[in-house]
Amino acid sequence: MRLFAVTALALLAAVPAMAQDWKADYKTVKFGILSSENEQDRLARYKGFEAYMEKTLGVDLEIFTAGNFDGVIQALAADQIEFAFLGSSAYAAAYTASEGNVQPLLASQSINGATGYYSIVTVRCDSGYKTIDDLKGKVLAFADPDSTSGYAVPLYNLVQQGYEMETFFAGTPFSGSHEAGVQGVVNKQFDAAATYQDNETSGVYQLMASKGMIKEGEICVIWQSPEITNGPVTTRNNLPQPMIDEVKAALLALPTAAPEVYKEMTGGDTSTDKGYIEVNHERYQWIIDMRAWIKANRKS
Repeated sequence: MRLFAVTALALLAAVPAMAQDWKADYKTVKFGILSSENEQDRLARYKGFEAYMEKTLGVDLEIFTAGNFDGVIQALAADQIEFAFLGSSAYAAAYTASEGNVQPLLASQSINGATGYYSIVTVRCDSGYKTIDDLKGKVLAFADPDSTSGYAVPLYNLVQQGYEMETFFAGTPFSGSHEAGVQGVVNKQFDAAATYQDNETSGVYQLMASKGMIKEGEICVIWQSPEITNGPVTTRNNLPQPMIDEVKAALLALPTAAPEVYKEMTGGDTSTDKGYIEVNHERYQWIIDMRAWIKANRKS
């Protein structure tokens, strides 16, 4: 009995030590974020998050950005970063690129309980365009090849609705980011651009207006997709489980532990998020299937 008690105490004492072991190997944790806005604003938005995570985890945190979505996806697949905030399509791309060596952890939830958002097609309000039919012979800009709302979902749904990209539109270029697409519409570089919104008051063009990048009332929506599952916080499968658990716990606690930090990183004054829910791979399998359809049709 005494031997059992000593052994049990030793095991309990070892648990905190095991949990700390990962910090010896990962003195800096790298978090990737996608290019939905310009790099300066992206980094500024995550300054508070960086400080919160460093204080909570007890290690340095580095925010990793790239010029396009694929830079973050490939960095995750190549074990160059440990975690990333991804869109649904970017998660599917990372899953494929890493041969299944990534997993979704959490997805955001809005204050009304919704766990999804919408792809939209935007135009200048003074353009006279009211529906997709009005864009015949016009230029529709997509955001990025690995963007869920800025490419995969609008492409897939518009084709299903009978619009042939090569013949209906004069061109379907990639703008490089959501902000660049909307800005291109305002500047009359594109006739329309695909981006996303959570609702009528929260989204890319609404945030741009709040930052003074465009004027209120310059951008209107002429098409909206079915709801898209929110993209997941994603990690690699080959990381220590205690590390994954601690990061996950810190993120789950963030909205209440540091509400202003959470608000800023999720949209500032336009944010409608209230926290995270746990998600699994099955929730995103349809996105992988959709990307496979897009790839097959692109080849054909």
